[in-house]
Amino acid sequence: MYSNNIQNYNFLWSIQTFCVILYFISKGFLMRPYNLITILGPTACGKTSLAVALANRLQTDIISADSRQVYRSMDLGTGKDLADYMVDGHPVPYHLIDIVDAGYKYNVFEFQRDFLEVYNTLLNVGKLPVMCGGTGMYLESVLRGYRLVEVPENKELRERLADKSLDELTLILAEYKQLHNTTDVDTCKRAIRAIEIEEYYRINDVNTREFPAINSLTIGLDVSREVRRERISRRLRERLEQGMVDEVRSILASGVSPDDLIYYGLEYKYLTLYVIGKMTYDDMVGQLEIAIHQFAKRQMTYFRGMERRGVPICWIDASLPMEDKLDCINRLLTEK
Repeated sequence: MYSNNIQNYNFLWSIQTFCVILYFISKGFLMRPYNLITILGPTACGKTSLAVALANRLQTDIISADSRQVYRSMDLGTGKDLADYMVDGHPVPYHLIDIVDAGYKYNVFEFQRDFLEVYNTLLNVGKLPVMCGGTGMYLESVLRGYRLVEVPENKELRERLADKSLDELTLILAEYKQLHNTTDVDTCKRAIRAIEIEEYYRINDVNTREFPAINSLTIGLDVSREVRRERISRRLRERLEQGMVDEVRSILASGVSPDDLIYYGLEYKYLTLYVIGKMTYDDMVGQLEIAIHQFAKRQMTYFRGMERRGVPICWIDASLPMEDKLDCINRLLTEK
């Protein structure tokens, strides 16, 4: 009798195990070691077009990891290129783009929350999500799997720092052991917010928080300095011709203050200064072009730092034909 019970139990266990295996095979989880693909690289390297082509091939969705593309109406200045999300007349689904109004201060804590909601939904329907972006802190917060906490406003600290220059604020920020993301800190407001976050972490002894284990195949697009500079300059001219100045005027006319728009840095900083009469057009274009080149260089520095901190990145030549890049990613996905 006891032996029969054991046999029956083993038989039922085998059926249950077989059903579980079938379920995971149907979801694709036993056919690949990854539960995320990440496409990263500096601005103007072709991340979006590669992510869209890959997502279309895999019949999956894209999760944006761009700190400024979350804002509605901020289209040309953030390089959304929404038309690129169409392949042969069919849309490739994307997430975390156009989710908050311009003027709002979206942060990495909210990104982690929103990312996980989309990520879990896609996994539950058997899709392998593709995360695409160039905001280092957003990418690293997912790839290194540490959960950040929401940091409230510290009015006393803000008042104490209000008269500091950007150089002075940068030096203060550098005094902290763990710097907040400095790739986007190019205004006093953003630097003060970074210091505010670090001070909160120090006072409250914030440690790494629980985060779901994510095994990402992370692809970096490698582009030479000369090609990158040429692409950045060409794209800036194109977007100015497409109406980037009018976009800034429209956002300001909607009620967003100049200071709030300047907060977003780069295009929105320099174009706002031009629109409100604090810069000439030629000075705006020249200084903005230099700032974007410097930003792209800082992005690459941040990505190399991610590698040193334990994030493996497979670098692919951005100049390769699209099919070659897709085939390379496919080989990496299927490697044992």
